[in-house]
Amino acid sequence: MSGQSQDALVGGLSQGAPGGSKAGERKLEVKMETAACSAAAANGAVGSQRDRSLVPERLQRREQERQLEVERRKQKRQNQEVEEEKSDFFAAAFARERAAVEELLEGGESMERLEEAAARLQGLQKLVNDSVLFLAAYDLRQGQEALTRLQTTLAERRQELQPKKRFAFKTRRKDAASAAKVDSAPGAPAAEGILASPPPLKEEGGIGSSWVFGFSNVESQVLEKRAEELHQRDVLLTELSKCTVRLYGNPNTLRLAKARSCTVLCGPVSTSVFLEDCSDCVLAVACQQLRVHTTRDTRIFLQVTSRAIVEDCSGIQFAPYTWSYPGIDKDFEGSGLDRSKNNWNDVDDFNWLARDMASPNWSILPEEERMVQWD
Repeated sequence: MSGQSQDALVGGLSQGAPGGSKAGERKLEVKMETAACSAAAANGAVGSQRDRSLVPERLQRREQERQLEVERRKQKRQNQEVEEEKSDFFAAAFARERAAVEELLEGGESMERLEEAAARLQGLQKLVNDSVLFLAAYDLRQGQEALTRLQTTLAERRQELQPKKRFAFKTRRKDAASAAKVDSAPGAPAAEGILASPPPLKEEGGIGSSWVFGFSNVESQVLEKRAEELHQRDVLLTELSKCTVRLYGNPNTLRLAKARSCTVLCGPVSTSVFLEDCSDCVLAVACQQLRVHTTRDTRIFLQVTSRAIVEDCSGIQFAPYTWSYPGIDKDFEGSGLDRSKNNWNDVDDFNWLARDMASPNWSILPEEERMVQWD
Protein backbone atom coordinates (compact mmCIF):
# COMPACT_ATOMS: atom_id res chain seq x y z
CA MET A 1 0.00 0.00 0.00
CA SER A 2 1.23 3.38 -0.94
CA GLY A 3 2.05 6.13 1.53
CA GLN A 4 -0.97 8.14 0.38
CA SER A 5 -3.36 5.28 1.07
CA GLN A 6 -1.98 4.81 4.57
CA ASP A 7 -2.36 8.47 5.34
CA ALA A 8 -5.88 8.42 3.98
CA LEU A 9 -6.75 5.41 6.07
CA VAL A 10 -5.38 6.98 9.27
CA GLY A 11 -7.17 10.20 8.45
CA GLY A 12 -10.42 8.36 7.83
CA LEU A 13 -10.19 6.53 11.07
CA SER A 14 -9.52 9.75 12.89
CA GLN A 15 -12.43 11.40 11.29
CA GLY A 16 -14.61 8.41 11.97
CA ALA A 17 -14.02 8.67 15.77
CA PRO A 18 -14.60 12.28 16.62
CA GLY A 19 -13.27 13.29 20.08
CA GLY A 20 -11.58 9.89 20.53
CA SER A 21 -8.20 11.33 21.48
CA LYS A 22 -9.69 13.67 24.07
CA ALA A 23 -11.64 10.85 25.69
CA GLY A 24 -8.50 8.76 25.92
CA GLU A 25 -6.67 11.60 27.54
CA ARG A 26 -9.43 12.04 30.09
CA LYS A 27 -9.39 8.33 30.93
CA LEU A 28 -5.66 8.46 31.38
CA GLU A 29 -5.99 11.43 33.71
CA VAL A 30 -8.70 9.66 35.69
CA LYS A 31 -6.53 6.58 36.02
CA MET A 32 -3.59 8.67 37.14
CA GLU A 33 -5.70 10.51 39.71
CA THR A 34 -7.11 7.21 40.93
CA ALA A 35 -3.62 5.77 41.29
CA ALA A 36 -2.44 8.86 43.13
CA CYS A 37 -5.40 8.69 45.50
CA SER A 38 -4.78 4.99 46.07
CA ALA A 39 -1.11 5.66 46.84
CA ALA A 40 -2.03 8.48 49.19
CA ALA A 41 -4.62 6.31 50.84
CA ALA A 42 -2.07 3.53 51.21
CA ASN A 43 0.50 5.88 52.72
CA GLY A 44 -2.11 7.31 55.02
CA ALA A 45 -3.13 3.83 56.13
CA VAL A 46 0.48 2.93 56.91
CA GLY A 47 0.98 6.16 58.85
CA SER A 48 -2.20 5.78 60.83
CA GLN A 49 -1.34 2.15 61.51
CA ARG A 50 2.10 3.26 62.82
CA ASP A 51 0.45 5.96 64.95
CA ARG A 52 -2.02 3.42 66.28
CA SER A 53 0.87 1.09 67.16
CA LEU A 54 2.69 3.91 68.99
CA VAL A 55 -0.29 4.92 71.07
CA PRO A 56 -0.65 1.58 72.88
CA GLU A 57 3.13 1.46 73.45
CA ARG A 58 3.13 4.88 75.11
CA LEU A 59 0.07 4.01 77.13
CA GLN A 60 1.61 0.70 78.16
CA ARG A 61 4.85 2.39 79.26
CA ARG A 62 2.90 5.01 81.19
CA GLU A 63 0.82 2.31 82.85
CA GLN A 64 3.97 0.44 83.86
CA GLU A 65 5.45 3.60 85.36
CA ARG A 66 2.23 4.25 87.22
CA GLN A 67 2.18 0.72 88.64
CA LEU A 68 5.82 1.00 89.70
CA GLU A 69 5.09 4.27 91.48
CA VAL A 70 2.08 2.74 93.22
CA GLU A 71 4.19 -0.24 94.31
CA ARG A 72 6.97 2.04 95.51
CA ARG A 73 4.56 4.09 97.62
CA LYS A 74 2.99 0.93 98.97
CA GLN A 75 6.39 -0.48 99.95
CA LYS A 76 7.41 2.81 101.53
CA ARG A 77 4.18 2.89 103.53
CA GLN A 78 4.70 -0.70 104.67
CA ASN A 79 8.31 0.01 105.67
CA GLN A 80 7.19 3.06 107.59
CA GLU A 81 4.56 1.03 109.39
CA VAL A 82 7.14 -1.62 110.28
CA GLU A 83 9.57 1.02 111.59
CA GLU A 84 6.79 2.65 113.60
CA GLU A 85 5.90 -0.74 115.09
CA LYS A 86 9.56 -1.38 115.95
CA SER A 87 9.91 2.11 117.42
CA ASP A 88 6.78 1.63 119.51
CA PHE A 89 8.07 -1.74 120.74
CA PHE A 90 11.44 -0.20 121.60
CA ALA A 91 9.84 2.70 123.47
CA ALA A 92 7.67 0.37 125.52
CA ALA A 93 10.48 -2.12 126.27
CA PHE A 94 12.97 0.63 127.09
CA ALA A 95 10.56 2.41 129.44
CA ARG A 96 9.72 -0.86 131.21
CA GLU A 97 13.36 -1.87 131.72
CA ARG A 98 14.44 1.63 132.69
CA ALA A 99 11.74 1.76 135.37
CA ALA A 100 12.91 -1.61 136.70
CA VAL A 101 16.54 -0.44 136.87
CA GLU A 102 15.56 2.82 138.56
CA GLU A 103 13.55 0.91 141.15
CA LEU A 104 16.52 -1.33 141.90
CA LEU A 105 18.84 1.66 142.20
CA GLU A 106 16.48 3.60 144.47
CA GLY A 107 16.24 0.70 146.87
CA GLY A 108 19.82 -0.39 146.32
CA GLU A 109 20.71 -1.18 149.92
CA SER A 110 22.57 -4.37 149.06
CA MET A 111 25.16 -5.39 146.51
CA GLU A 112 22.82 -8.12 145.25
CA ARG A 113 20.26 -5.52 144.13
CA LEU A 114 22.96 -3.43 142.51
CA GLU A 115 24.30 -6.43 140.62
CA GLU A 116 20.79 -7.16 139.39
CA ALA A 117 20.50 -3.53 138.31
CA ALA A 118 23.85 -3.80 136.49
CA ALA A 119 22.70 -6.94 134.65
CA ARG A 120 19.43 -5.33 133.57
CA LEU A 121 21.27 -2.18 132.59
CA GLN A 122 23.50 -4.24 130.33
CA GLY A 123 20.39 -5.73 128.74
CA LEU A 124 19.03 -2.24 128.26
CA GLN A 125 22.24 -1.24 126.51
CA LYS A 126 21.88 -4.25 124.20
CA LEU A 127 18.30 -3.22 123.40
CA VAL A 128 19.55 0.20 122.30
CA ASN A 129 22.38 -1.33 120.26
CA ASP A 130 20.01 -3.67 118.45
CA SER A 131 17.60 -0.82 117.67
CA VAL A 132 20.10 1.61 116.18
CA LEU A 133 19.23 0.78 112.57
CA PHE A 134 15.61 1.93 112.75
CA LEU A 135 15.60 4.49 115.56
CA ALA A 136 15.44 8.18 114.74
CA ALA A 137 18.48 10.21 115.75
CA TYR A 138 16.51 12.01 118.47
CA ASP A 139 15.20 8.78 120.01
CA LEU A 140 18.68 7.26 119.91
CA ARG A 141 20.17 10.28 121.64
CA GLN A 142 17.50 10.21 124.33
CA GLY A 143 18.10 6.52 124.95
CA GLN A 144 21.87 6.96 125.24
CA GLU A 145 21.52 9.89 127.62
CA ALA A 146 19.16 7.87 129.83
CA LEU A 147 21.67 5.00 129.85
CA THR A 148 24.47 7.36 130.83
CA ARG A 149 22.47 8.70 133.77
CA LEU A 150 21.62 5.20 134.96
CA GLN A 151 25.25 4.07 134.71
CA THR A 152 26.36 7.11 136.71
CA THR A 153 23.76 6.41 139.38
CA LEU A 154 24.84 2.76 139.53
CA ALA A 155 28.47 3.77 140.07
CA GLU A 156 27.42 6.17 142.86
CA ARG A 157 25.32 3.49 144.61
CA ARG A 158 28.16 1.01 144.43
CA GLN A 159 30.49 3.56 145.93
CA GLU A 160 28.14 4.35 148.79
CA LEU A 161 28.15 0.70 149.83
CA GLN A 162 31.93 0.47 149.93
CA PRO A 163 33.78 1.05 153.21
CA LYS A 164 35.80 4.25 153.43
CA LYS A 165 39.55 3.83 153.30
CA ARG A 166 40.81 6.81 155.24
CA PHE A 167 44.48 6.21 155.77
CA ALA A 168 45.59 3.51 153.32
CA PHE A 169 45.44 5.98 150.44
CA LYS A 170 48.14 8.32 151.79
CA THR A 171 50.50 5.44 152.44
CA ARG A 172 49.92 4.00 148.98
CA ARG A 173 50.47 7.37 147.37
CA LYS A 174 53.68 7.91 149.34
CA ASP A 175 54.97 4.45 148.41
CA ALA A 176 54.16 5.03 144.74
CA ALA A 177 55.96 8.37 144.76
CA SER A 178 58.99 6.79 146.48
CA ALA A 179 59.07 3.99 143.92
CA ALA A 180 58.97 6.49 141.08
CA LYS A 181 61.89 8.40 142.60
CA VAL A 182 63.93 5.22 143.01
CA ASP A 183 63.29 3.95 139.48
CA SER A 184 63.92 7.26 137.72
CA ALA A 185 67.35 8.54 136.90
CA PRO A 186 68.40 11.82 138.50
CA GLY A 187 67.02 14.72 136.52
CA ALA A 188 65.16 12.48 134.04
CA PRO A 189 61.45 13.17 133.36
CA ALA A 190 58.89 10.58 134.37
CA ALA A 191 57.93 9.97 130.75
CA GLU A 192 61.12 8.07 129.95
CA GLY A 193 59.58 4.58 130.04
CA ILE A 194 58.56 4.70 133.71
CA LEU A 195 55.33 2.96 134.70
CA ALA A 196 53.68 5.42 137.03
CA SER A 197 51.04 4.50 139.59
CA PRO A 198 49.06 7.63 140.41
CA PRO A 199 46.45 7.36 143.16
CA PRO A 200 42.87 6.38 142.41
CA LEU A 201 40.49 9.17 141.50
CA LYS A 202 38.73 11.08 144.23
CA GLU A 203 35.02 10.50 144.12
CA GLU A 204 32.19 11.89 146.18
CA GLY A 205 31.54 9.86 149.28
CA GLY A 206 35.09 8.59 149.74
CA ILE A 207 38.46 7.82 148.24
CA GLY A 208 39.52 4.63 146.53
CA SER A 209 36.17 3.26 145.44
CA SER A 210 36.44 -0.40 144.42
CA TRP A 211 34.18 0.19 141.38
CA VAL A 212 35.23 3.57 139.91
CA PHE A 213 38.91 4.17 139.47
CA GLY A 214 41.46 5.45 136.98
CA PHE A 215 44.06 8.17 136.48
CA SER A 216 43.76 11.95 136.68
CA ASN A 217 45.98 15.02 136.27
CA VAL A 218 49.01 13.15 134.93
CA GLU A 219 51.48 14.34 132.30
CA SER A 220 54.12 12.50 130.24
CA GLN A 221 53.88 9.12 131.96
CA VAL A 222 53.20 5.49 131.07
CA LEU A 223 50.20 4.19 133.02
CA GLU A 224 49.04 0.57 133.30
CA LYS A 225 46.34 -1.50 134.97
CA ARG A 226 46.26 -5.27 134.96
CA ALA A 227 43.27 -7.55 134.33
CA GLU A 228 42.73 -8.45 137.98
CA GLU A 229 42.63 -4.77 138.92
CA LEU A 230 39.96 -3.55 136.52
CA HIS A 231 37.71 -6.57 135.95
CA GLN A 232 34.14 -5.25 135.48
CA ARG A 233 35.02 -1.90 137.02
CA ASP A 234 34.22 1.57 135.69
CA VAL A 235 37.39 3.31 134.49
CA LEU A 236 37.69 7.09 134.39
CA LEU A 237 40.67 8.80 132.77
CA THR A 238 40.65 12.57 132.97
CA GLU A 239 42.99 15.49 132.35
CA LEU A 240 45.86 13.42 130.99
CA SER A 241 48.53 14.94 128.75
CA LYS A 242 51.11 13.15 126.60
CA CYS A 243 50.50 9.85 128.42
CA THR A 244 50.38 6.25 127.25
CA VAL A 245 47.72 4.22 129.06
CA ARG A 246 47.45 0.43 128.81
CA LEU A 247 44.38 -1.18 130.34
CA TYR A 248 44.65 -4.99 130.25
CA GLY A 249 41.48 -6.90 131.00
CA ASN A 250 37.73 -6.44 130.88
CA PRO A 251 36.33 -3.22 132.44
CA ASN A 252 32.61 -2.49 132.58
CA THR A 253 32.81 1.05 131.18
CA LEU A 254 35.52 3.45 130.08
CA ARG A 255 35.35 7.25 130.10
CA LEU A 256 38.15 9.42 128.69
CA ALA A 257 37.81 13.16 129.26
CA LYS A 258 40.04 16.19 128.65
CA ALA A 259 42.95 14.17 127.27
CA ARG A 260 45.63 15.80 125.13
CA SER A 261 48.08 13.92 122.88
CA CYS A 262 47.52 10.60 124.66
CA THR A 263 47.51 6.97 123.52
CA VAL A 264 44.97 4.78 125.31
CA LEU A 265 44.94 1.01 124.72
CA CYS A 266 42.11 -0.90 126.33
CA GLY A 267 40.89 -4.49 126.40
CA PRO A 268 37.24 -5.40 125.68
CA VAL A 269 34.75 -3.17 127.52
CA SER A 270 31.47 -4.91 128.39
CA THR A 271 29.24 -1.89 127.79
CA SER A 272 30.03 1.70 126.79
CA VAL A 273 33.02 3.89 126.03
CA PHE A 274 32.73 7.69 126.19
CA LEU A 275 35.19 10.27 124.86
CA GLU A 276 34.69 13.90 125.72
CA ASP A 277 36.77 17.02 125.07
CA CYS A 278 39.84 15.17 123.80
CA SER A 279 42.31 16.14 121.08
CA ASP A 280 45.25 14.63 119.19
CA CYS A 281 44.74 11.22 120.81
CA VAL A 282 44.90 7.58 119.73
CA LEU A 283 42.40 5.11 121.19
CA ALA A 284 42.23 1.34 120.68
CA VAL A 285 39.16 -0.25 122.24
CA ALA A 286 36.50 -2.95 121.83
CA CYS A 287 33.04 -2.28 123.26
CA GLN A 288 29.30 -2.52 122.83
CA GLN A 289 28.77 1.17 122.18
CA LEU A 290 31.05 4.15 121.54
CA ARG A 291 30.12 7.80 121.86
CA VAL A 292 32.52 10.64 121.04
CA HIS A 293 31.68 14.23 122.04
CA THR A 294 33.51 17.54 121.45
CA THR A 295 36.66 15.76 120.31
CA ARG A 296 39.00 16.57 117.42
CA ASP A 297 41.94 15.12 115.48
CA THR A 298 41.74 11.67 117.10
CA ARG A 299 42.31 8.21 115.64
CA ILE A 300 40.15 5.37 116.98
CA PHE A 301 40.98 1.71 116.36
CA LEU A 302 37.60 0.20 117.10
CA GLN A 303 35.60 -2.98 117.49
CA VAL A 304 31.97 -2.19 118.31
CA THR A 305 28.82 -4.27 118.10
CA SER A 306 26.49 -1.29 117.59
CA ARG A 307 27.04 1.92 115.61
CA ALA A 308 29.49 4.48 116.93
CA ILE A 309 28.19 8.00 117.58
CA VAL A 310 30.05 11.28 117.13
CA GLU A 311 28.72 14.69 118.12
CA ASP A 312 30.34 18.14 117.93
CA CYS A 313 33.52 16.53 116.61
CA SER A 314 36.00 17.07 113.78
CA GLY A 315 38.93 15.17 112.33
CA ILE A 316 37.92 11.78 113.79
CA GLN A 317 39.39 8.77 111.94
CA PHE A 318 38.31 5.15 112.39
CA ALA A 319 40.10 1.84 111.76
CA PRO A 320 39.61 -1.77 112.93
CA TYR A 321 40.75 -2.75 116.41
CA THR A 322 44.23 -4.31 116.23
CA TRP A 323 45.67 -4.14 119.76
CA SER A 324 46.39 -7.53 121.32
CA TYR A 325 48.01 -8.92 124.46
CA PRO A 326 48.30 -12.30 126.21
CA GLY A 327 44.91 -13.28 127.63
CA ILE A 328 42.78 -11.05 125.40
CA ASP A 329 40.71 -14.04 124.18
CA LYS A 330 39.68 -14.81 127.75
CA ASP A 331 38.80 -11.15 128.33
CA PHE A 332 36.60 -11.15 125.21
CA GLU A 333 34.75 -14.19 126.51
CA GLY A 334 34.18 -12.50 129.86
CA SER A 335 32.98 -9.28 128.24
CA GLY A 336 30.14 -10.94 126.34
CA LEU A 337 31.10 -9.13 123.12
CA ASP A 338 30.56 -10.86 119.78
CA ARG A 339 33.99 -10.80 118.11
CA SER A 340 32.49 -11.70 114.73
CA LYS A 341 30.42 -8.49 114.73
CA ASN A 342 32.33 -5.27 114.15
CA ASN A 343 30.70 -2.04 112.92
CA TRP A 344 33.88 0.04 113.19
CA ASN A 345 33.10 1.98 110.00
CA ASP A 346 29.35 2.43 110.61
CA VAL A 347 29.18 5.81 112.36
CA ASP A 348 26.30 8.17 113.15
CA ASP A 349 27.10 11.88 113.26
CA PHE A 350 24.41 13.73 115.20
CA ASN A 351 25.54 16.99 113.57
CA TRP A 352 25.22 15.64 110.04
CA LEU A 353 21.81 14.28 109.09
CA ALA A 354 22.16 14.30 105.28
CA ARG A 355 21.93 10.69 104.13
CA ASP A 356 23.17 11.27 100.57
CA MET A 357 26.44 12.94 101.59
CA ALA A 358 29.24 11.70 103.86
CA SER A 359 29.88 13.59 107.08
CA PRO A 360 32.95 15.86 106.94
CA ASN A 361 33.57 15.32 110.66
CA TRP A 362 34.84 11.72 110.48
CA SER A 363 36.55 9.48 107.95
CA ILE A 364 38.16 6.07 107.44
CA LEU A 365 41.85 5.91 108.31
CA PRO A 366 43.81 4.89 105.18
CA GLU A 367 45.17 1.34 105.32
CA GLU A 368 48.78 2.48 104.97
CA GLU A 369 48.36 4.48 108.21
CA ARG A 370 46.91 1.58 110.22
CA MET A 371 50.20 -0.22 110.72
CA VAL A 372 50.90 0.77 114.31
CA GLN A 373 53.54 -0.74 116.58
CA TRP A 374 51.65 -0.64 119.87
CA ASP A 375 54.48 -1.85 122.15
